[in-house]
Amino acid sequence: MSDSKKGNVSIGDPIPPFNATDENGNPVNNESLRGKKNIIFFYGQDDSPTCTKEACNVRDNYKFFTNKGFNIYGVSKDNEKKHKKFIDKYDLPYSLIADTELSMMNAFGFYGPKIFMGKEVTGVYRSTVITDENGIISHIIYDVVSANHSEQIKEAIGL
Repeated sequence: MSDSKKGNVSIGDPIPPFNATDENGNPVNNESLRGKKNIIFFYGQDDSPTCTKEACNVRDNYKFFTNKGFNIYGVSKDNEKKHKKFIDKYDLPYSLIADTELSMMNAFGFYGPKIFMGKEVTGVYRSTVITDENGIISHIIYDVVSANHSEQIKEAIGL
C-alpha cells in the first residue's frame, strides 16, 4: 500500500468541500480557493527532514509560480502555532493550512493507511493538486519527490 494513486479526487473535479485554517487562524475552505490558480501540496509534518526539503524546494521556486498566477499552499495536520514557527524558521513565503481535524485531507482522500519503513501506519499521502481559477482540479501529482518537487509541478503544468 503506497501513497501512489490514492485519493477521492480526479482531474476535472471541483475542489471538494472542506474547512481548515491557515497559519494565522484565518478560515480556508473550498470556496476561498476559487478565483485564483492554486498549487496545494499535502505533506506529513513541519520540520521533518523530507517535508522540510519539499517546503524549501517549493519556496525556492515561489516567485516562478506566483509570476505564472498561482497561489501556493502547504497542507499538514500541524496546528497554526507549529506552522508559524516552520514558516519563520525557513522563510516560507506561502501559507500553510492547518488541517488539524483532517477535513481537507479526508475530503481529497489523501489521509489513511500506508506503508512507512516496512510498517503499516496511518498518515498523509504526499500529493499535490493544481487547480484553475474556477476551483477545478487540473493536475494531480501522487509520487512526489521532495527535493525535486518544483520540477514535478513545472512538468505537470507544462512550464
